[in-house]
This record gives sequence, C-alpha cells and structure tokens, in this order.
Amino acid sequence: MLKFKLHTGAYQSISKALAMALVLLLSACASKVTQRAPVEDRNNNSARSSSTPTPSDSAKLMPGSENAGKPGYYTVKPGDTLIRIALESGQGHRDVARWNALENPNKIEVGQVLRVVPPVSEEGVVAKPVASSKVSSTPLQSQTQSQTQSAAKNEPAPAAAAAPAAVSESHAKSGEDDVSFAWPAKGTVVAAFDESKNRKGVDIGGAAGDPVLASADGKVVYAGAGLRGYGNLIILKHNNTFLTAYAHNQSLAVKEDQTVKKGQKIAEMGNSDADSVKLHFEVRKLGKPVDPAQYLPAR
Repeated sequence: MLKFKLHTGAYQSISKALAMALVLLLSACASKVTQRAPVEDRNNNSARSSSTPTPSDSAKLMPGSENAGKPGYYTVKPGDTLIRIALESGQGHRDVARWNALENPNKIEVGQVLRVVPPVSEEGVVAKPVASSKVSSTPLQSQTQSQTQSAAKNEPAPAAAAAPAAVSESHAKSGEDDVSFAWPAKGTVVAAFDESKNRKGVDIGGAAGDPVLASADGKVVYAGAGLRGYGNLIILKHNNTFLTAYAHNQSLAVKEDQTVKKGQKIAEMGNSDADSVKLHFEVRKLGKPVDPAQYLPAR
C-alpha cells in the first residue's frame, strides 16, 4: 500500500510539472503572436488607404467639385447665401438656382461649386438679333443701275443708309454696356461710393415714403429682405452686364420677374436695416460694384 501511494505522489508531481511547462509554452507563443499583429494591421491599413478611398473620403466630395477653380464657377464659402452669390456674380438668384438644378435654393453647402454664368445654350440666343440686322441691308444691293443713279441725283441715300448700319454695328460690338441711367431718388447724396471703405454704392437722403424709381429699364430679379445689411431690397437686371440695387426701403412696389420701365416707382424710401432714412443705390458691372456717379447724369 505504501509503495502504491509513493508512486501516485510522484505521478502527480510529474503531471503538475508538465502542466506548468505547457502553460509557459502557450504563453510564449501567445506573446509572439500579439507582437506581430499590430505590424500586420498597419500594413493592411496603409495598403487600403493607398489603393481605394474610404467611405469618409467619398463623403467629402461636394456637388460640382469637378468644376472648382474653373472660370464661371464659384465655390461656396461660410456665410454665403445664394442671393449674395448671385449679386456678386451679376446674375439673378433664380437663374443661378436653375443653372445648378438646386431643389432648395435656400440650402447650399460650404465647398459646393456653383455655375454663375449662363450655359452656352442661353448665351447663343442673345446673338440672334445682331445677325438679323445685317441681313436687312441685302435688298439694297438688288436695285438696278438706273435706280441707284436716280437716288444719287436726289439725295446722298447710300451715305445716309450706311450711317445707321455703322451705329447699330458699334452698339453690337460694345455689348450691352450702353445703358442710360437716371437718378433713382430726388434727395441729395449723403454718402459717396468708396471702395476702400467697402461702401459699394451711394446713399441718397430723403423722407420716409419718398418714391424710389427704376434707374433704367429692366427686370426684377430680387425683391425681399433676405440679404443682411440691405433691408428691404430690390435688384434690377438691365442686361448681361449691369445690375442695380435699391436698399433700405420702407415698402416694395414690384415683384420678382416683373419688367419695369425707367422712372417707374418700384419702392418707397425707408430705414430698414439702416440707422436713418435713405436709399442705398448700387450699380454693378458684371457683378462688381462701380461708382454710380460715373453713370448717372449731372444734377
């Protein structure tokens, strides 16, 4: 019996020793595996980032980003609104919304790239009247020799006919810069245009309710109070070159898309978003503010 017990005790000691050795062996193997794992993960991550974009990279692509930096496109910045972008580009905000297929014009995102010039299809329509004016002179060349001699005896018809043609051609070449502006209000100028002070137009004083008149024929491309610092504002588009803006009005007398004539009442003078009653009047050439005094007649 004693011999059996000693044998059993030795067996148990050997078993414990083997178990401990096995534990140490497994621990060593595990420590080696855990040391190699981070290296493999880093390699996998770098390989993934260099070959295919991650979902977060794709999410950074904004609408129109392929046109960023191209002429005729604008990248939205913090604080921008579609109305201000359109004004600074010399366009109507509805046109900009249409060109960019904006479902909600009030929702634009920083980094989004917008078209701010008309597509070629719309620009082509403007040139048609110029082509037709040249064709109108063709029948004059079909006159007979006798008719030409007879006209020459009575009056210098060829010279008279050539003069209007030359005038109309010069107007076409100068584009649509030939706009005759009139003063939009009868008050005196209380603040002049000053680019260095960021004064983008002239301020004309007056009394609340004084009429504000369209400075030239045009189309209302904005009527509202959605542009900070301008109060109740009207923007008229006169052609592809010129816009005029009328700010701080007490009330508006026209609506968007309405056509107005030079001298027509479009608003009443007020002090909306201003410290006094006045009309802030801007002339913008291709979206850039220019001194209205250079375009208005002398008083």
